[in-house]
Amino acid sequence: MIDIRLLRADPESVIAALSKRGIDKAEIESIIELDNKQKELNMQADQARAKIKQLSGEVAKLKREGRDDEAQVLQSQSRELGEAASAIIVQAERAASAAKEALLVTPNIPAPDCPVGKDEKDNVLVRSWAPDDFNAWQDFQRVPHWQIGSELNILDLESGAKLSGSMFPLFRGAGAKLIRALTSFALEAHSDAFEEIRPPTFVRSETMRSTGHLPKFSDEAYHMERDDLWAIPTAEVPLTSIARDQILKESELPIRMTAVTACFRREAGAAGRDTRGLLRVHEFDKVEILSYATLDQASSIHMELLDRAERLVQALGLTYRILDLCTGDLGASSRRTFDIEVYSPGCDQWLEVSSVSWFGDYQARRANIRYRKASDGSIEFVNTLNGSALAWPRIWAAIVESGRQKDGSVLLPKCLSPYLGGKLKITSEGLS
Repeated sequence: MIDIRLLRADPESVIAALSKRGIDKAEIESIIELDNKQKELNMQADQARAKIKQLSGEVAKLKREGRDDEAQVLQSQSRELGEAASAIIVQAERAASAAKEALLVTPNIPAPDCPVGKDEKDNVLVRSWAPDDFNAWQDFQRVPHWQIGSELNILDLESGAKLSGSMFPLFRGAGAKLIRALTSFALEAHSDAFEEIRPPTFVRSETMRSTGHLPKFSDEAYHMERDDLWAIPTAEVPLTSIARDQILKESELPIRMTAVTACFRREAGAAGRDTRGLLRVHEFDKVEILSYATLDQASSIHMELLDRAERLVQALGLTYRILDLCTGDLGASSRRTFDIEVYSPGCDQWLEVSSVSWFGDYQARRANIRYRKASDGSIEFVNTLNGSALAWPRIWAAIVESGRQKDGSVLLPKCLSPYLGGKLKITSEGLS
């Protein structure tokens, strides 16, 4: 969440920054009002407690002097003040709780260099890339991946729907091996600097709150009410909370982690969007890269995560572009995000396959992740950053469509050869 001290010290700058995200001034002013109410009530409670302490001393003095009747009068006043103070404290706690709840659904302050805009139409193209041997898309590549998958028996959407419902894909044979090869390829690419983690797939509510997925996105997550556990929408959720409520050493930073997990999303807001094939699914595998860093380290780490995701897409030989997301299209917790989109010739769409985000200390405040500065021993919140490197359904789709040959087979990227036993061609008979 945003720093309440910043809101107190410079409310106008916070209001101006969040207005770029479409947040109404009145929403922020209501938080300020609740915060001021809490402070005023706490002051009243402190004054009442001070008066009670004073009366207590006077009562003791009167009793020593044998003036019990006068002491009883003051004791009665003290009890009344105590009851009033208790009621004030309850009101203060309610105001504080309301302010916190409001802050939990208030998005992060966008970075100063984040493009200003209303929605995805205002995102800024950073760069694009196509393979050196790219000329033009052939007609045989203009076939959607769900048709190719069915023809080669590597994607079985019907069986997935029979088992779990729509938008739960089932990969078969070479299609399943392709997912496994992509995962091994990505994990090995990050193994030089990132600790590999295999976190739990189900997490507590507090873990989801730490990244900002609760309470704002509860409708898009799968919740097991009996155990109060949530199926993770991304490995970002458990990885961020590994150091929850801890104080790290500055010398430990930056900390880099990577994980592959299944990810679960209801996609509650997907009505009307294209949900065919693998374009939008409820369950998918994704390799995540995440870092804790100091504020001074954050910019370079952000570029490092983006570079890693970009190099993977490039190695896979996919045509892609990088977008700098505008303020109106940022995720709620992000200060700045770069998206990588690959071109899908069969669907004739640009498909997002990676979001690389810098969250500042927004998530760290929620998770209480801090570090001790080496220079003076003071305690600061870490900055968190993460990226998809990569999410596989749309990568799978783009590879299958881009690699389709005139005879209907699919030629896979050479970088996957070590993970497929040197076999890079998918035919109706399998890998060869």
